[in-house]
Amino acid sequence: MSHARLDPHHAVADIDRRLFGGFVEHLGRHIYDGIFEPGHPTADADGFRADVIELVRELGVSTIRYPGGNFVSGYRWEDGVGPVAERPRRLDLAWHSTETNEVGLHEFQSWLDKVGSELMLAVNLGTRGTQEALDLLEYANSDAQTAWTAQRADNGRPQPFGVSMWCLGNEMDGPWQIGHKNAHDYGTLASQTAKAMRMLDPGIELVVCGSSGRGMPTFGSWERTVLEHTLDDVDFISCHSYYQERGGDAQEFLASGVDMARFIESVVAIADTVAATAKSSKRIMISFDEWNVWYLHDDDGGQNDKPAEAGWPVAPRLLEDRYHALDAVVFGDLLITLLQHADRVRSASLAQLVNVIAPIMTEPGGIAWKQTTFFPFSITSRLAHGRAVRVPVDAGTFASAAFGEVAAVNAVATIDDDGVSLFVVNRSTTEATDLRVDLAPLVAARGTGVRLVESHLLHDDDLYAANTLDQPGRVGVRPVPGARVEGDVLVLPLPAVSWAAVRLA
Repeated sequence: MSHARLDPHHAVADIDRRLFGGFVEHLGRHIYDGIFEPGHPTADADGFRADVIELVRELGVSTIRYPGGNFVSGYRWEDGVGPVAERPRRLDLAWHSTETNEVGLHEFQSWLDKVGSELMLAVNLGTRGTQEALDLLEYANSDAQTAWTAQRADNGRPQPFGVSMWCLGNEMDGPWQIGHKNAHDYGTLASQTAKAMRMLDPGIELVVCGSSGRGMPTFGSWERTVLEHTLDDVDFISCHSYYQERGGDAQEFLASGVDMARFIESVVAIADTVAATAKSSKRIMISFDEWNVWYLHDDDGGQNDKPAEAGWPVAPRLLEDRYHALDAVVFGDLLITLLQHADRVRSASLAQLVNVIAPIMTEPGGIAWKQTTFFPFSITSRLAHGRAVRVPVDAGTFASAAFGEVAAVNAVATIDDDGVSLFVVNRSTTEATDLRVDLAPLVAARGTGVRLVESHLLHDDDLYAANTLDQPGRVGVRPVPGARVEGDVLVLPLPAVSWAAVRLA
């Protein structure tokens, strides 16, 4: 048996809805055959798959980062505007593919309008610089009468796009990145670009590149140097992190949330140290704008990030991971971790959305279906509103080679005017537990009792069960068996390796 206490006074912060963001990159079958397939039976007049639109709406994605990713560091945004028939085909060095540019800024904004998400744009600071970023910002956001805004109107958009959040490049610490720079050179360019962009549009929010992973050899020193250049110029620093099971060690994989938490806390400490040294009260927030489970490396250390086809294929099948029940439980725990740090993580982007390491899969001319990771994201996005609240849990620990003693159960709650949502994960591979949550502080604060409105459990006796083209409904969620409120106590039975969400009113 495990015990927890839900006290509304243990608030973390109000939740920024941008925490439930996504990421769409011109990569593999994400755009073409994914969201855009003009010949599909469900395609609308613009060529977008209506079945995918419906699933993205259900997923509940708030803000979507676009167009990359590694892709953006070689991208000429002008290629994606104007008459489609006149757009150039280009080689994409990042993913060894050919980009047709059939979908660009205007088309993607049209798709966002259909799914109900906001645009978050990344600018190319790999092969391009300040002037090109200014050109894109003027094209997208200015209401002045200029050559760029006239071209935008000619391309069908008289009114500005009004993009509020902008990324200053992508993973510029990574040697794999086109235009990779050291921290000093990138920090200098990012500061110059940020200052210029704010001269054009003072109201935008800017994200500077942090490390592309906590394991990078320059992690820490990169953040410090970059922020020493950009502290006064930006609002966010990015974090990127991906997780996978290695060597069949499911228990170690289930500790991934600890790594994410330490990553966030380390970056916060560095940012606040830079501010303190500068005698500034400014607080840099975190945009965790790439996170997911991603089987990038095989057990021999190889990578699966290049197409199988020879040459430069268009929309190859690339990074199409099949997610199983275990992945979804770890994924749900990562969402819990983001909510636990909602005071500083004010934006996050699930990477990615369709076909490419994605919660949604499609078959050309065929069905679209939900991967296992779809469920914790869609349920958390729907239920998590208001403010995040810490929920300490006494449930014992397990030993992790990387992190020492790790809590077997992890939880967070959110409280809004209409009720309370609780999100819990049982990380143990061997022990089921009955979690008893003391609701007395909540009842006292609200002056009324509580009732259980809905519950959801993601668990499968086969940790590696997955949803596939042949069995798209193999894994799902169901009500938590035995979940109940007894007086001022919520009783939540949790099988080993499970994720659960409950709603109380």
